[in-house]
Amino acid sequence: MSFNRKEQRTRRHMRLRQRIKGTAERPRMAICVSNKHMYVQFIDDVAMHTIASSSTLKEGKSCNMETAKLIGVNAAEAAKAKGISVVVVDRGGFAFHGRVKLIVDAAVDAGLKITVKEKKEKSKEAK
Repeated sequence: MSFNRKEQRTRRHMRLRQRIKGTAERPRMAICVSNKHMYVQFIDDVAMHTIASSSTLKEGKSCNMETAKLIGVNAAEAAKAKGISVVVVDRGGFAFHGRVKLIVDAAVDAGLKITVKEKKEKSKEAK
């Protein structure tokens, strides 16, 4: 087991990516949060193409909770401009709280719909 935080996050992200795939109809909303900047991309994994994106690079704002809300709204507007209404969230190995949760909540409030993979139910008849 590794005690390197970056390597642990990368491993968590790879486990998530086994289940999460983006398509043209339902792209992957990839979120990355660092100490200096926040990034959101809408990715079609089938075509290996980034459809839309939003980040704090051009704005030069601090990386706090208020900025996370703005990035979520900006990302939702960029997605709607490209005709995206339904996405699947890729938290990138980060915990789903704090800035990551605010980005997703702001995007949902701005009109994006989030889908989750449906779990397969075990049939009671097989028992």
